[in-house]
Amino acid sequence: MTHTVGFPGLFDRTFTMNPEALAFSIGPLDFSIKWYGVIIACGFALAVLYAARRAARFGTSTDELIDLLLWALPLSIVGARLYYVLNKWDYYSAHPGDIIKVWEGGLAIYGGVLAAFATVFVFSRVRRCNMLGLMDIGSLGLLIGQIVGRWANFVNAEAYGSETSLPWGMSIDGGAPVHPTFLYESLWNLVGFAFLHFYSKKKRTFPGEIALLYLTWYGFGRFFIEGLRADSLYLGHTDIRVSQALALFMFVCAGGAWLYLRLSRKNTPAHKEE
Repeated sequence: MTHTVGFPGLFDRTFTMNPEALAFSIGPLDFSIKWYGVIIACGFALAVLYAARRAARFGTSTDELIDLLLWALPLSIVGARLYYVLNKWDYYSAHPGDIIKVWEGGLAIYGGVLAAFATVFVFSRVRRCNMLGLMDIGSLGLLIGQIVGRWANFVNAEAYGSETSLPWGMSIDGGAPVHPTFLYESLWNLVGFAFLHFYSKKKRTFPGEIALLYLTWYGFGRFFIEGLRADSLYLGHTDIRVSQALALFMFVCAGGAWLYLRLSRKNTPAHKEE
């Protein structure tokens, strides 16, 4: 289905968005790639390049990162899908065959993030490598992926908020302007990445600090952004937004842990400067 997207308070031009539009296809194999997938793949590639470049700074190696990604990528997709399905169980319990239809949409970033951190934990225990270092560099990579990946929502004309009179309100198919929440989250993550990138170079106090600050930063921003969303997942039949509640929990727990460790100074020195 084709959509027109515009920002009437900023300029007159509109954009035509077609979620089914193909970026390219491989004829003999009857295999096609959509723009949504291209954008997600670009975010992933940039995250991997960045993480590989700075791996040594966090006490790990490129080889360990690649080995980890071979597990983390598919498991994160499974986690993102599982999170979505569980929060839409009323539907999927009646349509179990649709659970595996990832290509029809239905991935939740929180499920992917939780699965990624769980994978790092198990991988580091099995391989006996630097778990906290992997979590730190992985958090920076996640921010890059989220910065770029949110623009896939723009292509699909999704993940927008409630109506707004702000000048940057986004109009879809000529409707009333709404909050471009995909843009808010992309910009929030961009600021967070810039801060944590430079912080990790100069002031990182203890291993695992970047991961805690990522969870704190993302949780704080997502709490407010999720409150604007028009497509939130709700807890059962309540008015509680699942992602908003999880964001608050993440912010309080990670922020509290960071503050405690920072003040107590009961930690090990950071790795040497690059």
